[in-house]
Amino acid sequence: METLEIEFSSGTTAITGETGAGKSLVLDALGMALGDRADTGTIRHGKDRAEITATFAIDSIEDAKVWLNNNDFSAEDECILRRIYTVEGRSRGYINGQSCTMQQLQQLGDMLSDIHSQHEHQSLLRRETHRRLLDEYTNATDLASQVASDFRDWHSAHKKLTALLERSDELIARKDLLCFQVNELQQIDIEPTSLAKLEVEQQTLANAEQILQDSHSLLAICDQNEGNNVRDGLNRALSILAGLKHKPDALGTAEELLQGGLIQIEEATREIESHIDRFEADPQRLALVEDQLAIIFQLARKHRVNADQLSETLTVLEHELQGLQDGGESIDALQLQVADLATDYEASASKLSTVRQQGSATMAAEINQQLQKLSMEGAELVVQLSPLDTGEYRASGFEEVEFLLATNPGQPHKALAKIASGGELSRVSLAIQVVAAAHSKIPTLIFDEVDVGIGGSTADIVGQLLKQLGDRGQVISVTHQPQVAAHAHHHYRASKVVEANSAESLMVALDHSARVDELARMLGGAQVTDQTLSHASELLSLASS
Repeated sequence: METLEIEFSSGTTAITGETGAGKSLVLDALGMALGDRADTGTIRHGKDRAEITATFAIDSIEDAKVWLNNNDFSAEDECILRRIYTVEGRSRGYINGQSCTMQQLQQLGDMLSDIHSQHEHQSLLRRETHRRLLDEYTNATDLASQVASDFRDWHSAHKKLTALLERSDELIARKDLLCFQVNELQQIDIEPTSLAKLEVEQQTLANAEQILQDSHSLLAICDQNEGNNVRDGLNRALSILAGLKHKPDALGTAEELLQGGLIQIEEATREIESHIDRFEADPQRLALVEDQLAIIFQLARKHRVNADQLSETLTVLEHELQGLQDGGESIDALQLQVADLATDYEASASKLSTVRQQGSATMAAEINQQLQKLSMEGAELVVQLSPLDTGEYRASGFEEVEFLLATNPGQPHKALAKIASGGELSRVSLAIQVVAAAHSKIPTLIFDEVDVGIGGSTADIVGQLLKQLGDRGQVISVTHQPQVAAHAHHHYRASKVVEANSAESLMVALDHSARVDELARMLGGAQVTDQTLSHASELLSLASS
């Protein structure tokens, strides 16, 4: 496996060399280690995978230590990020030897390094970038996140409340219908057992005359026909058996059975007599029962169920009605919740507005100081806060944030997007990035060709600015400006060696003599003369002093 080890010290390190070589070796590799999407095209032809390891000293980075502990990673004074990806597109990440997700690599990486690139010139044309930079400058990123979280909570509850209120007319109509249907079913007894009893009673009342006639006939057979009824016949049989002498066992058994039968007949006779005494034809009761049954079967047809299923239907309707009634209470509760969440949002957003207001003028003043150093005398940048309409809520807070620039005294301030000169935009971008980096808590700052479009004395100023940033931490700058590279504390040269069937990238740390040669190459191109070498030596000496 081919390896390339680079150790960057604290201070400012310049990376120069062939176009793109430094960036590919450092920035692309670092991006992979920090969880960027894997580019399988960076794997050397014929190899099956690439492995990248980045080691950071975190002894003074408290946020990183807390994050590591909270995510169950070992937190030592060094943090080792490792990334492996294959030509098939598979990718694995490790933090201090423990497996991790790409999202975790990105989260931790955001605490360890901050990359400023020339592409930020374009991002500076967007207001959301201005807002982010102001919040970072004022140490308000956590507060801004809280505002966004409060907004999401309020917006979710407000959206739910709005949906309920939009359906309120429909829900009221449905609730009224359910109230009527439930009340209608509750007015009658629709239990399955009650329905069966009504049906039996209806059959009995409808056949009352025939039942009475047959009941009298039964009574006559059992007891009332003179000399020809069941009871008298049993008495005669028992009298005969009682008079027999020497009765066989079979006749004794028959006698016992006949005595039991006589008792049963006497009880049946009493039941028939009692029934005849109590029973009467009641046309009014019959009409009432038939009316109740008619209502039950009508309701069954209305609800498209069997009559014995009306009880279950009532239970279902009562449950739905209770839900709608509880829904009315939910609307009231939701309205209170929305009001409370709005209060929380307004409190955090108002606090954020105060912080932004207090920091905007100071940030603009620092950026303007850098603009003067970058040969933009008379230019003035303002950080404009434009309040939203009253009652308008946004995840970003109560105001729009925008950087406006006047390139000459007396001219109106305009949006950065309306600045015609690309060189001016490059210098404004650099001034903003320098100010933002100076207030960053992130220990490693990487500047990727931020000096594009700048040269001469302005490039010398850029080198001084980056060197000042290096005094407070670690700065890595990929540059093609010799004036910038001369001010670095350390200097690496990136190059590419092409052989017959392969190419190899190199990264070499330069001593003083080699730095003079590299600066001369950057100044004079392919033809390096003694005069160019002298100029390069002088440039390095002036920067060092």
